[in-house]
Amino acid sequence: MGLLERCEELFKTSNLYEVLGITKEASDGDVRRGYYKLSLQVHPDRAQGDELATEKFQALGKVYEVLKDKDQRAIYDEQGTVDEESDCVNQDRDWEEYWRLLFPKISLDDILQFEKKYKDTAEEKEDLSRLYMQYEGDMDRIMGAALFAEDEEEPRIRAVLQGLVDAEELPAYRSFTHESAKKRSNRKRRADKERKEAEEMQKEMGISSNDSLEALIKRRQKSSEHGFNSLIAGLEAKYCQSGSKGSKGAAKKKGKK
Repeated sequence: MGLLERCEELFKTSNLYEVLGITKEASDGDVRRGYYKLSLQVHPDRAQGDELATEKFQALGKVYEVLKDKDQRAIYDEQGTVDEESDCVNQDRDWEEYWRLLFPKISLDDILQFEKKYKDTAEEKEDLSRLYMQYEGDMDRIMGAALFAEDEEEPRIRAVLQGLVDAEELPAYRSFTHESAKKRSNRKRRADKERKEAEEMQKEMGISSNDSLEALIKRRQKSSEHGFNSLIAGLEAKYCQSGSKGSKGAAKKKGKK
């Protein structure tokens, strides 16, 4: 199966730019940030409940390789195809090691500070608008892809999107405006189940409810070879400027994709 077909199967789109949540006009820095953000969300160490996490992570590495290569990207833009025989797609690579070479280790403080600065900003609104359009108002998929979208954040996120719909900045997709109470209830039930599983994991790891978040993260890091945790998914790649010539300028664009 080719890369485009694999992306359709794993990410419900064969458009490589849509896979990374960016546009065709994206700069090299935008491509890098898009890859970083999504790869964190599907990294096998933190998406342990996703049986396809490893395959998604590997596919994302290949998507990034195609779009960061000037010649390969030009071929894709002009013909809508990918050279499956090229080294960037066909090579047998350790994608975890490759990812680690691209991005430095992120501290807990970096993550928490970004979360504080990100919520209720124009950047968050832009990201939510993009997800709303991409998923045509499907809140299940929006909540699954949005940064820091814990279930308790849903009323706030919904209010942001409703405000944009009311202002006619976003179309009024029926899936959003007429979402059934049953679907909302099912989403909450899934979130409650995930929370319960996290609490059980916490007990198994010997962490009391009085332990600080930092202690919890550190304990989780010790239990995992690579030390990933759910909070890392919210950190933008603009904090990982090492090795990216355009990253400083891209960071000033407030997350423009």
